[in-house]
Amino acid sequence: AVAAESSTGTWTTVWTDGLTNLDRYKGRCYHIEPVAGEENQFIAYVAYPLDLFEEGSVTNMFTSIVGNVFGFKALRALRLEDLRIPVAYVKTFQGPPHGIQVERDKLNKYGRPLLGCTIKPKLGLSAKNYGRAVYECLRGGLDFTKDDENVNSQPFMRWRDRF
Repeated sequence: AVAAESSTGTWTTVWTDGLTNLDRYKGRCYHIEPVAGEENQFIAYVAYPLDLFEEGSVTNMFTSIVGNVFGFKALRALRLEDLRIPVAYVKTFQGPPHGIQVERDKLNKYGRPLLGCTIKPKLGLSAKNYGRAVYECLRGGLDFTKDDENVNSQPFMRWRDRF
């Protein structure tokens, strides 16, 4: 179910299923093993065709693999334990325009991981309250905050007002 939900599957059969080769594009669970000492818990190994992912897009890859399936009601719990990316796909990533050293220099933070968070609730805060939340996070010791994927420049919280 996880492999299907995170690739070609949907909760019902739709007429457009016949317009593509679902077998070519579906994720496949190729191995399942029970978790030692745990009842009704399993480790599932899932593989996806590389054609499902946009070349060089970390966002697309992660959204495809974990974006929708973690809200899948058929599961009580789900955790991503490991992710292996074929070298051919890794080579499509150009990397950031500059490295971590530039970020560390800008923040003057060295010798430890950079810590950040996403502001919640993701939608509904005014620009002023969003800014207040960011301020409190940074004041509390975080190095950065990140907008949730749903946050853009909505009328109640314009980008420039948040900034």
